[in-house]
Amino acid sequence: MSQLPEAPENYQSTLDVLVERVRAARVRALRRVNEELVVLYWEIGREILDRQEREGWGAKVIDRLARDLRAVFPDMGWSARNLKYMRAFAKAWPEPGIVQGRLAQLSWWHQIALLEKLDDADTRLWYADRAGEHGWSRDVLVHQIEGALHLREGRGLTNFDRVLPSLQSELAQQISRNPYLFGFLGLDEQATEREIERGLMANVERFLLEMGDGFAVVGRQKHLEVGGQDFFIDLLLYQLVLRCYVVVELKVGEFKPEYSDKMNFYLAAVDDLIKQSTDQPTIGLILCKGANDTVVEYALRDIKTPIQVSEYRTRPLPERLRQELPPVAEIEAVLRALPMPDIPADNAEAASED
Repeated sequence: MSQLPEAPENYQSTLDVLVERVRAARVRALRRVNEELVVLYWEIGREILDRQEREGWGAKVIDRLARDLRAVFPDMGWSARNLKYMRAFAKAWPEPGIVQGRLAQLSWWHQIALLEKLDDADTRLWYADRAGEHGWSRDVLVHQIEGALHLREGRGLTNFDRVLPSLQSELAQQISRNPYLFGFLGLDEQATEREIERGLMANVERFLLEMGDGFAVVGRQKHLEVGGQDFFIDLLLYQLVLRCYVVVELKVGEFKPEYSDKMNFYLAAVDDLIKQSTDQPTIGLILCKGANDTVVEYALRDIKTPIQVSEYRTRPLPERLRQELPPVAEIEAVLRALPMPDIPADNAEAASED
């Protein structure tokens, strides 16, 4: 048995480059297939809508259409239920340009989630754009919809516009949220700061998902020595988009003005002791059970360091936010490998119109 010749110099680096090219090409091919499928499903839905309007097609005709399509394409999982989803998809998006552009970047499972969870077209587009921009999975998309992210993003109480350069100020404000939802902790309203802190670190993936894209944990109870005295930051994060450290302080009660003074001290210390020359100014995030807008405004008025104040919840989504979302069934949890999966009957709300 002949042996392979000895690899020439730089062989491994060449192989690595070729492997990356193949992987990138496969990703592009899969994306192209997905785009074609999404547009195809819209076109089928549009055709069914037109036939129903012009010729009065009903449920029995759709059943027959599904059966006949299965006979020709048995490997694609056609069903009457899927055809009704396509009809709902076409009805929700009458403009083909939106489907071919912004929506075609998302999978069919993303489209079904948008249909089932939201009624308003503008809100659907908001989430579709965020999902495409940040690469959310379908499960992350559902999580963000159920958490009413569109009502919380960019709502943090801050002084960013006065103390940060305009570009960083805008980005920092966009990343902010109010309130933050930590219902996954399973803690009651009497939980202590340390219990919340430990819970966040025990559920770090969910915590970072709630914080938003680009956050990484640097440390919990991060030690600082200033003037020979010891100080401990509740949580120290790093924000990869803003390229800065984020000091997080947890408070179990209402916001108090003295919290901003203490945060100002921590930010100055981190900037001097930890921040590198390539990092942007450190940002402070004070998380409280409650915050009065006017009190926060006065407390931050003369502060020269960037600070955000937001509320947090350790219980499920507040009723005032939950009312903004329509009651809908849960989306099927088990994803199938077929390009057009068959949706169980108990998840067919968006497709139930005849």
